[in-house]
Amino acid sequence: MGLTTRAPVQASRFRTSTEEYMATVADRVFNFSAGPAVLPVAVLERAREELLSLPGVGMSVLEISHRSPAFDAILERTLADLKALLGVGADHEIVLLQGGASLQFSMVPMNLLPGQPGAGNYILTGTWGKGGLKEAQRVGAAHVAWDGGATNYDRLPNADEIALSDNPAYVHITSNETIQGVQWPRLPDVGQAPLVCDSSSDFLSTPVDISRYGLLYACAQKNAGIAGVTVVVIRKDLLERSPDSLPAMLDYRTFVSKGSRPNTPPVFAVYVLGLVCDWLLREVGGLEAVARQSAAKAALLYETLDASDGFYQGHAQPQCRSAMNVTFRLPSPELDQAFIAEAATQGLSDLKGHRSVGGIRASVYNAMPVEGVQALREFMNDFRNARG
Repeated sequence: MGLTTRAPVQASRFRTSTEEYMATVADRVFNFSAGPAVLPVAVLERAREELLSLPGVGMSVLEISHRSPAFDAILERTLADLKALLGVGADHEIVLLQGGASLQFSMVPMNLLPGQPGAGNYILTGTWGKGGLKEAQRVGAAHVAWDGGATNYDRLPNADEIALSDNPAYVHITSNETIQGVQWPRLPDVGQAPLVCDSSSDFLSTPVDISRYGLLYACAQKNAGIAGVTVVVIRKDLLERSPDSLPAMLDYRTFVSKGSRPNTPPVFAVYVLGLVCDWLLREVGGLEAVARQSAAKAALLYETLDASDGFYQGHAQPQCRSAMNVTFRLPSPELDQAFIAEAATQGLSDLKGHRSVGGIRASVYNAMPVEGVQALREFMNDFRNARG
């Protein structure tokens, strides 16, 4: 199923043998949390090995200056690997910020909306898209081009359902809605309007055509590292929209001109993001390999849902299902709770669904090993046989 495909770019610095992996994770649970989320064991090991003293530096990454040659090298390598993974070319800038995706809900309209003839357009496919709209409405004109709330965001719009306003300043989507488990399999056609995408929960999980995006942003703690750092890729011409009246730390141009260091950045979070990028490139084999693995892992769970004769009921409609967050419920809330409690005794952790959807949510991000998904599938079958 492509789950163990390896196509190293260069010699890996991570331990990879099954024996080493199983010995290392013997006392770890399978963490299905939606975020902060599971990290690759190899990344955790390397961070542990280097925590006391970075090689050749003589001090911890937690202690080094953000202006030091050591952090220069970390930042340069991290940005280079991000550019390689995403295919970022000369038309876009890539910067690292703080504040998570929630701050981007505000920074996007503050930088892209003023002075434009049209409104910011929002295609609402779940909770996080609604959060972005709310902040845009504080800044200026915001138009809802489609809203899936009538069915609690269980699907994506058909092309003919998207009603853009005249001359959109930009069109905002959320590529993967973590709470509802709905994911865009392909980008919508938004004409000449800049496409803005919150990619937080499926970031670095599949190849992207960055030329299709005006701006793409993602917090790291769901699929690319730990909380504290946010990646923003922005088309250079859009930087010209930022008004001079913006506070410096809310202006994308500040981060571009200062090389992502207008103030002290989250050094350790950047370091872990760099380790994850290194792992994806040189151990997993790039985003095409990641996408194959993600699809295969998610398929194991969706096949189990579909074969359960309705005992497990998926939230998202089949054509819109997320490869990152598998959401479903059982026949009753009592069975949901029993499922969560019994799963925890089997080392299957953090499966409770969000309160707005209920039921179960299994997040199977890049770092979730296939062994974890297989263990959950076996538990689902056993639970259904015992309770169905």
